[in-house]
Amino acid sequence: MRYPVPMFLSVFDIFKIGVGPSSSHTMGPMSAAARFLQDLRSGREKEPGAGELAALSASLHGSLAFTGKGHATDRAVILGFAGFEPATLDPDRAEALEGEIRATRTVTPPGLPPLRFDPETDLVFDYGPPLPGHANGLILRAHDGAGNLYLEETYYSIGGGFIATAKELVAQAQGGAEALHEEKEAAGYPYPFGSAAEMLAMGRASGKSIAEMKWANETARHPASEVRARLDAVWQAMDDCIDRGLRMEGELPGGLRVKRRAKAIHEQLLAERGSNLAQPHTVNDWLSVYAMAVNEENAAGGRVVTSPTNGAAGVVPAVLRYYRDHCIGATEDGRRRFLMAASAIGGLIKHNASISGAEVGCQGEVGSASAMAAAGLCAALGGTNEQVENAAEIALEHHLGMTCDPVGGLVQVPCIERNGLGAIKAVSAASLALRGDGTHFMPLDNCIEAMRQTGIDMSTKYKETSLGGLAVNLPEC
Repeated sequence: MRYPVPMFLSVFDIFKIGVGPSSSHTMGPMSAAARFLQDLRSGREKEPGAGELAALSASLHGSLAFTGKGHATDRAVILGFAGFEPATLDPDRAEALEGEIRATRTVTPPGLPPLRFDPETDLVFDYGPPLPGHANGLILRAHDGAGNLYLEETYYSIGGGFIATAKELVAQAQGGAEALHEEKEAAGYPYPFGSAAEMLAMGRASGKSIAEMKWANETARHPASEVRARLDAVWQAMDDCIDRGLRMEGELPGGLRVKRRAKAIHEQLLAERGSNLAQPHTVNDWLSVYAMAVNEENAAGGRVVTSPTNGAAGVVPAVLRYYRDHCIGATEDGRRRFLMAASAIGGLIKHNASISGAEVGCQGEVGSASAMAAAGLCAALGGTNEQVENAAEIALEHHLGMTCDPVGGLVQVPCIERNGLGAIKAVSAASLALRGDGTHFMPLDNCIEAMRQTGIDMSTKYKETSLGGLAVNLPEC
């Protein structure tokens, strides 16, 4: 068992508003490109002998290369070089500008001169061995007018939209979680727990719930009104995404000809309400349709909330919508407790294992999301800290070993349905935990460590490369 250092990871690092279809393959590379532009604007020291800045190029490695086309990684880099960022991207404007860039072979990012960039030749999918730091690697370069190297940086997209340079990744390995800018130093936060055991101990000592400790951490440096407003904005984005997914029809992009199903299923469920046609287990269909609505939107490149990744973005919103619309006694305060407790669990998993499908398989994505949702629902329904930790452990335990094998590199099959099943497992886990007193055999920390070890041992072909599993077992017709 490893002993984690104290840390604080914000609820707004776990829940980030962005675009589909992938946090690792879309949001991360777009953010990396935007950060590279900022280095160029800030006058970071260029290569010796380089002339004036004139051009950009990029190479994608590991999983970013193998499934980059299906995950729109090329589009993400193009738009990132144009100055877009995930949280503020305007899809309509982005689509028009992408076409313009491909036609003119030029980007004009704010604060920089027009730069030559031809996506057909200057954006390379490298299918060789992955870069040493992580399965999701990309190298961004700037050049002078003669083609000489002006500036180069290696980035890794480490899951959930988080990025790190090669140097930062090394520093993280050597110095602990505070080396990454997303994982804040523990100093200055009242409850900087780095493990579930610490979380429970701090709760016992303080008399506070997990959600209350997270709230105290968030409000240590930001006004409560600001935290509340941002938290409500996260839920509103989740809810809007569900509603849009329930309205939309047609085929999803990418060539698999997968049809959207959420709208038709939702209409069936609405028609059955109040009749004797609905079976008791129909509640599972409601959970599934909420999750599927989100992940169909994600697959179409829509606006989603990373929770903790885009590929698993349907689980938490589905269970939260279930809490609001189906659970007795649901309140706005309960909704906020849900998000706070869920983010605590997501932070622990990211800190001590991984939320990246390219690193540990889908156990790190849908498994983590299910654990977060289970904890959140348990907290919203009045569970003790021990019951919340138990709920998270039950949900995560029953996703261990799950592979990431998207067909065609697209976040569609099996990802969309898998989110629905992750939501169902989350509700079951929360319900089981609430039936007990919080004591259980397998601690959450040990389950997280088991996931980390399983991810290390898992074959690369089952970790978001589309080289194994369902991705290569397709219908012959």
